[in-house]
Amino acid sequence: MSYCKFRLSLLLAAWVVAGGVSGWAQKSPTIQLTVDATQAPMKIIHTHMILPVASGQAGHILTLYYPKWIPGEHAPDGPIINLVGLKITADGKPVRWRRDLLDMFTFHVHVPAGTKALDIHFDYIEPAATSGFSAGASATDKLVVLSWNQNLLYPAGYLAQKIIYDPELLLPPGWKFGTALPVESQSGDQVTFKPVALNRLVDSPVIAGQYLRVVNVTPPGEPIHHEMDIAADSEAALDMSPQLKQDYTNLVAQTGLLFGTRHYRDYHFLLTLSDHVAHFGLEHHESDDSRVDERSLISANRRLLMADLLPHEFTHSWNGKFRRPKDLSPPYYEQPQETDLLWVYEGLTNYFGDLLAERTGLWTPRQYREYLALDAASLGPGRPGRTWRPLQDTADAAQILYFAPAEWTNWRRSVDYYGEGDLLWLDVDNHIRELTHGKKSLTDFCHLFYGGPNLGPQLKTYTFDDVVSALNQVAPYNWRGFFLKHLRSLSAQPPMGGITRGGWKLVYTSKMPQLLRAEELVRHFINAEYSVGLLLSDKGIVMDSVVTMPAYKGVIAPGMTVVAVNGRKFTPHVFNEALTATTTSTGPLRLLVMNDDYYKTVSMDYHGGPRYPHLVRAPGTPNVLGENMKPLAP
Repeated sequence: MSYCKFRLSLLLAAWVVAGGVSGWAQKSPTIQLTVDATQAPMKIIHTHMILPVASGQAGHILTLYYPKWIPGEHAPDGPIINLVGLKITADGKPVRWRRDLLDMFTFHVHVPAGTKALDIHFDYIEPAATSGFSAGASATDKLVVLSWNQNLLYPAGYLAQKIIYDPELLLPPGWKFGTALPVESQSGDQVTFKPVALNRLVDSPVIAGQYLRVVNVTPPGEPIHHEMDIAADSEAALDMSPQLKQDYTNLVAQTGLLFGTRHYRDYHFLLTLSDHVAHFGLEHHESDDSRVDERSLISANRRLLMADLLPHEFTHSWNGKFRRPKDLSPPYYEQPQETDLLWVYEGLTNYFGDLLAERTGLWTPRQYREYLALDAASLGPGRPGRTWRPLQDTADAAQILYFAPAEWTNWRRSVDYYGEGDLLWLDVDNHIRELTHGKKSLTDFCHLFYGGPNLGPQLKTYTFDDVVSALNQVAPYNWRGFFLKHLRSLSAQPPMGGITRGGWKLVYTSKMPQLLRAEELVRHFINAEYSVGLLLSDKGIVMDSVVTMPAYKGVIAPGMTVVAVNGRKFTPHVFNEALTATTTSTGPLRLLVMNDDYYKTVSMDYHGGPRYPHLVRAPGTPNVLGENMKPLAP
């Protein structure tokens, strides 16, 4: 959005022209920020700001913003609804403010003449819902993840990097913390950080808790410090095996080889282990904010499911933070972001995140191939929506797709530039190997595109043309045409070029992949998408019904409940046994389904049994994929 989009008084408009425009080139007065998290177990955080008022602002209207477009979340999802108790005073007297009528994240403050500073108080209510990225549940009785953007306001008229804060954090007694933010001093539970620009502050969350463990994962000889700051709801959950510690140390070493440089002062993996917070991963330049189940380090299945999470978020330090699409890099947090290049930002990161999970030992080679097979199958036949919504539109529409309902995902499509981007960039990698007769790979692109000296966290934007140009420097080819073909494709089939060029092919068997079995056990669902086209909860609730597949043709839709299978009460075991029996039975598979208050019996003439995707070697072809999966050598 343009800087001045609001219908304000002529007085405010004059201030924007006279002060706001010139403000882009200068720093704002330093803002004192105190965030009191001592009541985090009660799910409430207190903010106190002291905002100096410039001489030209006193007696006029000052516009304050609450951050709206949160970096990495690709949507205007700043949790403004959780800001409560806003009170502004000057010299101890209340100051009148009013919310903008067109933008709920904007406040107009009538600054009294002679005011030197504004005292701003408000509370942030930590939500209970375990959804919504960083705006989801972020505090429990034993821990909190503090995202600074939720606990501050900032003045209009300045670039984010020109607004300086003096941040201070108060924690519950005895709680420890981890963050990439440099510390000025600490006195008991009061932490004072060094003055920092708004963009760096928002990019540096804090993890804190009663149970917190710091694990050094810096490889031998690596000059830059790397650590894992892990907070959990129990001390037992912090038990990381020596092998897992080594795998994450390998991750640090492999990223150094992949990109050839680093662009941060040090790096903190911020890992939250709790069943009561939102589960996701969010990238930051010198840290990440990753949240998983409480037992994820000590449960084999949960550890398997989180294996690619930290590699993905760590890769973002280069692809997403150091290098970022220009349209995703507005100068402040109220301006809309254009998400059309997320197939690079997220797709390429997804490719490297999964590959790094295998190269470092977090996944075995077989598990990585299972992931690729499941990824390909989920996009076709699992995504008939590909026939109307191309990959490009999943990126263009990211801000609405992130929050779309889970029902009908196969037909609506979701943020598929993650999974489809994985296959697309695998194709690019293997294409480069083919074009250069094995002499180059996507690693050469990374050294070129993400290289340069380590000057600490900085932003270097790029465009589609920049990506194409860099690839052409590595391996000349019609990369523009290559990408546009894939981005615009309405084929029902996923892009399989990377797998086939890698010497493998996709097949379906009755054997369930280990990754899928772990997911079914942990997430409590049944995946029959590639047989009858159903995704069911372990209670029989239809989570999705794949358009064109037998269940959909039998008029089964999301939201219905499977009550019985072949006349017997539904359980996961009963359903799976009946599905297996379809290979030998002559009769139909019969499901008793409840739709709202009504029951109906659906008969499916299906005899294929369970079907699960796998990769197998293509005879007579070189194993390029196997070569690609080998850890990079120093």
